[in-house]
Amino acid sequence: MIKHKSWTVDEILDATGGRLLSGFETRKCKSEFSGISIDSRNIAPDNVFVAIRGDVYDGHSFVGDVLEHGVRCLITEKNSANDLPCPEWQEKGIACVVVNDTTKSLGDLAAFNRKRSNASVVAITGSNGKTTTRKMTASVLARRFCTLASRGSFNNEIGLPLTLLRLNDFYEWAVVELGMNNSGEIGKLGDICLPDVGVITNIGPAHIGKLGSLEAIMNAKGELLERIRLGGTAILNADDPRAMTLGERQKAKGERCLFYSRAHKPEAEIQAVSVKEEDSGISFTLDMPTESVPIHLGSPGSFMVSNALAAASVGFVLGLSAREIQAGLEDFRPVRGRMNILKTRMGVNIIDDTYNANPASMEAAIMTLRSLKGNQRGIVVSGDMLELGEYAESMHKKIGSLAAGSDIARLCIAGEFAEYVAEGSRDRGMDSRDIFIGNRSEIILDLTDFLRPDDWILIKGSRGMGMEEIVERINN
Repeated sequence: MIKHKSWTVDEILDATGGRLLSGFETRKCKSEFSGISIDSRNIAPDNVFVAIRGDVYDGHSFVGDVLEHGVRCLITEKNSANDLPCPEWQEKGIACVVVNDTTKSLGDLAAFNRKRSNASVVAITGSNGKTTTRKMTASVLARRFCTLASRGSFNNEIGLPLTLLRLNDFYEWAVVELGMNNSGEIGKLGDICLPDVGVITNIGPAHIGKLGSLEAIMNAKGELLERIRLGGTAILNADDPRAMTLGERQKAKGERCLFYSRAHKPEAEIQAVSVKEEDSGISFTLDMPTESVPIHLGSPGSFMVSNALAAASVGFVLGLSAREIQAGLEDFRPVRGRMNILKTRMGVNIIDDTYNANPASMEAAIMTLRSLKGNQRGIVVSGDMLELGEYAESMHKKIGSLAAGSDIARLCIAGEFAEYVAEGSRDRGMDSRDIFIGNRSEIILDLTDFLRPDDWILIKGSRGMGMEEIVERINN
């Protein structure tokens, strides 16, 4: 078992800038702690507990529980300090560090740990594909390096620190994912992880409802490039004009950029040629400056090629051979809810892409359905795309139009914006009798009567729509 780096109270104070309320006497206060935890349910007695204030739970409510588990070091917020029995804790040798904001302090601890580790960091962001690219990149780097990767989509101000706090002297590289909802968030996460390599997969309209324009999204994603450490590399998608704009800015500052492309852009050093969609996935030739190698991805969707090129670019920058990159990419398996292909007992093919949705990923998924279904019937089950603001109506109508134009037999729609999707599909000529609007349970009943063997069904929607319930019910 790989152990986390230990912590002393002095290191915690240095990292957070906090104030020690109890545990002054080192003979009573345990001198070292084995790790940092925010989970009162699974905390070890020699961990430090950080009391995070979340949207649902407040970690301060569980301080008593963790002390009963034997925990002897706490980090709490200043506005809760008056309610703490510090004299009692002092007598028992329980250390309590008080800070202004425990969520920020979690990031401060992670940044401290990142700096004291020997590992380097690859940070990946983008409107689409960042989770898949992160997993592919970790698989590639693991061919040569001891590599730490984010668990699931640990890509925010809590998830990223929890990943970096796992760094120790064993790891040589960490591959992390940076998500955002507003401008400034990528910059904050970049300050925590201090990347040696920064990857932007693409720049699309995800979260446009909050940021207001594609230019604002571009600038927000570009915050990552400003945080790349001296001598590091930016890896960018040459097929995305906004990513190219960021790259030109980066090169103008004398910073190193590497571009990749599946559209044979001359600026790209890493290319995909001879792309072929197959029943078992997708194949192409990976063309690099020094050598070329065939790649077969066991996952559908032509957009997967761009994700693979980003991962291959990281491997190339770090000096991996074409064969090592090939092995890493071909060992990749899709993340649950990300273009997983399932087959039910009655022979229905499900494309489970329920993890999340935005206009670009929805379009790519519909195109994948059209390619995979061939001459069989296709069904799109669509949930709302969230955080689109004033663009929600037009973008949901566009998805309806795309679905209707992809030769599908039925369109099932759930959510607040379902009627806009239906309107877009009707405008494209789809028969109203082939469109069904309802909640998840109603859609499941409709599909139960409609589906037959060899059908292909795409199920997709934003995370908050819970579309995985439809996958589970149909697949049982």
